[in-house]
Amino acid sequence: MCYNVNQEGEQLELDFSSEFKVKPHKRVAKEKVGYHLNGFAHPQLLVLANDLAELQEMEWGLVPFWVKSPDQAADIANKTLNAKSETIFELPSFRAAILKRRCIIPVSGFYEWRHYNKKTYPYYIYPKSEGYFRMGGIWEEWLDKESGEIKRTCSIITTAANPLMEQIHNTKKRMPLILDHDAAVKWLSNDIKKEEIRELMAPFDYESMDTHTISRLITSRSEDSNVPEVLIQEAYEELPKMEVA
Repeated sequence: MCYNVNQEGEQLELDFSSEFKVKPHKRVAKEKVGYHLNGFAHPQLLVLANDLAELQEMEWGLVPFWVKSPDQAADIANKTLNAKSETIFELPSFRAAILKRRCIIPVSGFYEWRHYNKKTYPYYIYPKSEGYFRMGGIWEEWLDKESGEIKRTCSIITTAANPLMEQIHNTKKRMPLILDHDAAVKWLSNDIKKEEIRELMAPFDYESMDTHTISRLITSRSEDSNVPEVLIQEAYEELPKMEVA
């Protein structure tokens, strides 16, 4: 799954906006701190949607258009941080959005946990050469009829794990959908067909990914984990090295 990401800084916005030739978000001039964003806190993520010409901020946790109340919206948002590629066309929460409202969520990297000898070890996963991952997602607009507010929300799609992520996320063996430039352009196209969408939802090439273990600051309940120090490498002598064939 993918519940923790790093979406830090002005440079990410500028580079990603330049790649897709869209307007940066209107807050680009302000510092945006996102070293550790936890999905269950429902942070605002930078998103490029298929029918918008600039980066937007959308709340993480997709609220389908048919939701009737704020209470129902809050409940469903905790269950829609991710959408599984294998069932996305069938589930009521996702099946309309995957056909009509796809998006790209740029992240500097993401976090996952490896289980070993009844303990968990946090990893930071990031691009080997490029400056960011292009995560594939879906988005929705929901009208809160009580307040009149229109809320934009999103979900990150997940796929089966590649050989590297199978060893890190070694319980459920999942990973976020990550797309290269050409696939991301296709993902945002309004002309793409269902089978083409399905073909794009494949595990990302592990040789384009890098990773290292980090400290348990990321799960601290007493310290702020949304700081640069969360990314610092920390070794665990008891943890065997991974070997990816």
